[in-house]
Amino acid sequence: MLGDGDVQRYRAIWLSDIHLGTRGCQAEMLLDFLKHTESDVLYLVGDIVDGWRLKKGWYWPQAHNDVVQKILRRARKGAQVFMIPGNHDEAFRDYIGLQFGGVTILEDTIHTAADGKRYLVIHGDQFDAVVRYAKWLAFVGDTAYTFLLWLNTLLNKARRKLGFPYWSLSAYLKHKTKKAVEFIGDYETALTDEARRRQVDGVICGHIHHAEIRDMDGVLYVNDGDWVESCTALVEHSDGRLEILRWADIVAARRAVKAAA
Repeated sequence: MLGDGDVQRYRAIWLSDIHLGTRGCQAEMLLDFLKHTESDVLYLVGDIVDGWRLKKGWYWPQAHNDVVQKILRRARKGAQVFMIPGNHDEAFRDYIGLQFGGVTILEDTIHTAADGKRYLVIHGDQFDAVVRYAKWLAFVGDTAYTFLLWLNTLLNKARRKLGFPYWSLSAYLKHKTKKAVEFIGDYETALTDEARRRQVDGVICGHIHHAEIRDMDGVLYVNDGDWVESCTALVEHSDGRLEILRWADIVAARRAVKAAA
């Protein structure tokens, strides 16, 4: 259990789908994560900034600026920081191969773990048929999703006042919906097929806000989740082992220990 002043070091960390610039972004939770973790390599696996939402209206509180500053500070302190743009921050795809503030922009990349296994790191929107072939429908879905996240924010404000931990209404509804479950399955299959095509051991992606590590017929499918619903990150330990950290659960456990002390 990490105490308030403890810092855990990892070989690599993957973060995606932060959606800075939206009211659904759990920036304070992410800042707590960044306070308690360090790594040699940091991958930002797409949808870090939500350009879709910012085009509709500016929203950028201090906590969102603090997240950017924390990430840039890691690069200044010697960590390798790579950003792989997603569909919500696709404007960065015009700058593939360039570096800004120590952050290198890549279309995708191969990560070699400490145990020698190789993983394709990619946001994953390229394998979402709605985003790729019916972008107008993706924008409509984004508007509905934003409303759901607004409800989620109100619900969790009430839960905090009552002493309950963070809980995602949007994630619960998504995982209970048959069509969403089918979409996730198709997405996972498409990404693992791409990993096989590239002859790597697995794929690390984001995009669908559903954190998971699963072997799919010999190819490891890994999704690092998001910071609007699940508040999850993927980490690599010094021996190459991959683990999903569910930070909301970690924060809740830490608070429970403090309350019991």
